[in-house]
Amino acid sequence: MTDSPKNNPKELPALPSSFSLVSTLGVVAMISGLLVVLVYEYTKPIIAENQRLATERAIFKVLPQASSRLTFKVSQESIKLVDDKTKGELIYAGYDRHDELVGVALNAAGQGYQDIVKLLYGYVPATGCITGYDVLKSTETPGFGTKITTDAAFLANFDCLEATVDQEQNGLINVIKTVRHGTKKNPWEIDAISGSTITSNAVGRMFNQSGQKLHPLIAGHLSLLQSAKSLKRDSHGQPN
Repeated sequence: MTDSPKNNPKELPALPSSFSLVSTLGVVAMISGLLVVLVYEYTKPIIAENQRLATERAIFKVLPQASSRLTFKVSQESIKLVDDKTKGELIYAGYDRHDELVGVALNAAGQGYQDIVKLLYGYVPATGCITGYDVLKSTETPGFGTKITTDAAFLANFDCLEATVDQEQNGLINVIKTVRHGTKKNPWEIDAISGSTITSNAVGRMFNQSGQKLHPLIAGHLSLLQSAKSLKRDSHGQPN
């Protein structure tokens, strides 16, 4: 009599060992990690170059009278002429075609409604005014936080936002601050955008923090900033 299938079941394949599973997962993880590193290393110089180009465009946007510029590194209580590849806290001095200093572009950053907002703004030491800014990074909600780049009344605050350094060069004469929409009375105040108070306040804090730290340093090294372009040109025997 032939055995029925019930009495003679097929043998099931053996399950892989734990060692085999762990080994396979380890290989997959190693390959994935290697690919992540390779992609990062490949894109790193591309991202850096894009950031450099974005900063370059922003410098001449916030310093529209400038035809050339130099980079300086801020180090404790001093500033030093450096090249564009230097890391650290940098400021950018803009010069007209006669090598006269027209202003300085400075970085500012602060917490907005959703994330960190990064700005590059123009500051004119001769007048003590912040004269405009460009947003380098923002993930604020479209229609609310992004109004800081489109709202004409808000941007008018920066025709000349007063940021004058005190006589002792220890800080600003007046604290830059954002006030409730429609209540601005002083040139160092920022009239907030209605419905976008959080981001408006963030802009005020950013400018005040940056101004309190960097504007006195610029005042103390103004002669260096004013002469650096001419000295650099003369040292090379031609304009830069």
